[in-house]
Amino acid sequence: MKTFLVTGGAGFIGSAVVRHLVQNTEHRVVNVDKLTYAGNTSSLKSVASSERYIFEKADICDATKMAELFTTYKPDVVMHLAAESHVDRSINGPGDFIQTNIVGTYTLLEAARSYWTALAAEKKAAFRFHHISTDEVYGDLHGTDDLFTETTAYAPSSPYSASKAGSDHLVRAWQRTFGLPTVVTNCSNNYGPFHFPEKLIPLMILNALAGKPLPVYGDGKQIRDWLFVEDHARALVCVATTGLIGETYNIGGHNEKQNIEVVHTLCSLLEELAPLKPAGINQYSDLITYVTDRPGHDVRYAIDAGKIERELGWVPQETFESGLRKTVQWYLTNKDWWQAILDGSYQQLNS
Repeated sequence: MKTFLVTGGAGFIGSAVVRHLVQNTEHRVVNVDKLTYAGNTSSLKSVASSERYIFEKADICDATKMAELFTTYKPDVVMHLAAESHVDRSINGPGDFIQTNIVGTYTLLEAARSYWTALAAEKKAAFRFHHISTDEVYGDLHGTDDLFTETTAYAPSSPYSASKAGSDHLVRAWQRTFGLPTVVTNCSNNYGPFHFPEKLIPLMILNALAGKPLPVYGDGKQIRDWLFVEDHARALVCVATTGLIGETYNIGGHNEKQNIEVVHTLCSLLEELAPLKPAGINQYSDLITYVTDRPGHDVRYAIDAGKIERELGWVPQETFESGLRKTVQWYLTNKDWWQAILDGSYQQLNS
C-alpha cells in the first residue's frame, strides 16, 4: 500500500482520481484542497468514510503547511491537480491563475524536494511527483490532421494556459536540475459526473433543463478532443505508478467534436432521457444561442495518445456516445449535487 498525496482532490478531475484510488486500489489517499469555488466535498461522499481517505483543507501556496503535510503523511506519490482552470475566469482575473498555478506549483515542488532529499535510498528511489496539465499549453491546431504530441512546441493562448505552461516548465526544471523524480501528463477536455456547472457540457445540460439559452461561442465550430473523466482518472493512476521518470504522456479520448456538435448531441439525449420540457419549449435545440466569441479562442485541440497506449497499455473504455449518455443520466439523477452549486449552499458544506 502506497500513500498518495493528491492536491485539488475535491475538484472535478481530482475527485475522480480520489474515488478511483479509494474504490479500486488498496492505497491510502491524502486529499489536499483549498476548497475554492470549484472544490466540492460532496463529490467525495462515496469515499469519505473510508479508513484509507484523509482530507486536509490547505492552500498549496502555504509553504509551511505543505512541509508539514509531507512530514506527517510521508507520501510515496504526489499527484498534483490543484489549479485554477477556467479560461473565461483567467481572462477576467489572471492574478489567481499566476498565484495558484505557478507559485503554488513552485511551493509544492520545493516541499516535495526537501522531503524527497531526506528519504532513505529505497523510499527515495520509489517516490514520484506527477504533475497533471492540459493540452491547452500547446495552443491550437489549424490543420485537420495534425495532433498534439509530447514534443509539440508550447504556444499558450490564454492566461490560464500560459500559467499551466509555466507550471509544466517548473516541474521539468526541478527534474533536470535537482533530480526530483517527476512525470507530466497533458490531457484533452474532460467531461463526466461531478463537473462544475460553468463548463460547457454541464452548463448546456442544466440550462436546457431550466429552459434557459444554450450559449455557443462564435460559430460553434471550435474542435475539442473529449475524454471521459473516469477514463482519465485510470490513466493518471497508471502514469503515477508505472510512468517513467522525466517523461511526458498525452492523454486523449479519440473524440474530436465541434462544440456545436456536442450541444446538438446533448439536446438529442435530453429529448430521449428528459422528454418533459419546461413550458414553452418545443425542442431543446431551439434554445441554442450564438454569442460573441471568446478573445483568443483556440480553434482546434486534438491529442495523439499513442505513447501512453504503446508504453503503459492504457486505452479509454468509454466512447464519446457512451460517456455522454452516462453524463446526462448522472445529472438527471443527481439534482441535489448540482442544485447545491447553483444556489451556493455547497459552500456551507465545504466550510
